[in-house]
Amino acid sequence: MATVLAYQTPAMGHLFPTSVLLTELRERGHRIALRTLRTGVRLGREWGFAVEAVDPRIEAMPLDDADATGPEDALRRAFATFGRRAEIEVDDLRTAIDEVAADVLIIDANCWGAAAAAEASGLPWLSFWAYLPYLRSTAAPPYGPGLKPLPGLLGRIRDARMRPKLSRVFNDAMLTPLNRVRARVGVPPLSSADDYVLRPPLKLVTTAEPFEYAHPDWDDSIQLIGPLSFDPAPERVPGWLAAVDRPIVLVSTSSEFQGDTDVALAALTALAGEPVHVVATFPGGVPAGITVPANATVLEFAPHGMVLDRAACAITHGGMGTTQKALLRGVPVCVAPQGRDQFEVARRVEVAGCGTRLRPGDLTPHRLREKVRRTMAMTEGARRVAAGFARSGGAPRGADLIEGLLR
Repeated sequence: MATVLAYQTPAMGHLFPTSVLLTELRERGHRIALRTLRTGVRLGREWGFAVEAVDPRIEAMPLDDADATGPEDALRRAFATFGRRAEIEVDDLRTAIDEVAADVLIIDANCWGAAAAAEASGLPWLSFWAYLPYLRSTAAPPYGPGLKPLPGLLGRIRDARMRPKLSRVFNDAMLTPLNRVRARVGVPPLSSADDYVLRPPLKLVTTAEPFEYAHPDWDDSIQLIGPLSFDPAPERVPGWLAAVDRPIVLVSTSSEFQGDTDVALAALTALAGEPVHVVATFPGGVPAGITVPANATVLEFAPHGMVLDRAACAITHGGMGTTQKALLRGVPVCVAPQGRDQFEVARRVEVAGCGTRLRPGDLTPHRLREKVRRTMAMTEGARRVAAGFARSGGAPRGADLIEGLLR
């Protein structure tokens, strides 16, 4: 059996899906070592992993893209943070490799320095994508703004015009810090953001068709294994949930601050007179002075799976975790994206027919109420996506692929 070392960006939204894959590998007899955020150490040890926190200087560099003036500024801010963290990740990963005598490395896609060190190590390694890769494909619109796929000549012309501009934004933000850290460890420089995505021998992506677009020009090193949904289930259904006698609408906000509480607050207002029960979670803290309608329950945290098992709809900001967790259960979603990859997620929800998309400028209680009503009638599309996820293989297939690297 092998020692598997996973190295992560400090984010719960990345820890949870990775933990599902690592648990599958542990159950197959592999020894699991993990470097993650400080608050995830206790959880990882409960799961049976040998866990330590990443260098504290990494967590001392939080993402500040919620304060950005627009999408391009947000991307530059986030990537600048990844670049600063990368300088610390190199020695942090090297130390971890020596400490645990690693046989194979799983590197979070946001850990640029760890990826460079992994490549230089000579060990088998792979990248883990908890979100949609920004790798170009001639079969899909260029990544970023959530463009609607357009068939035929018109779509090809639009994409050909947009692709160089959007690629330049990624390249300008990534290449200098990436190549600085790569030169430090002695691996070849990169010429594009696509080069970064393609460097690992294996890339595991936690989504699948028909939610994700078809990419016939991606090679077999890119494997869509479907969502890896983690949920800390309680021993019993709490009394407040058991007492709900209406269809449930789950409203979730991000586990990291992204300025998305407006979505949940609008939902409480929009659905106050509807024949539903709203469950709104605020993991960053319930806003002070919030007005809670009679048909709503507001919590800092509730296991989403437990709520989704009884839900008719979910309203999300477009994070991959909650969005796909709902769709796994055949629950349609209304997505009100705020930033990062959320515009791409929202567009895929719309294109797959498993929910609706509400642009940030259209976020009003009236428009949200109408979107939710439409979303609740889209169960068939959500179930179709759930069936695609089920066919993707999930954690067992991911573990098979990792064991294939070792062989």
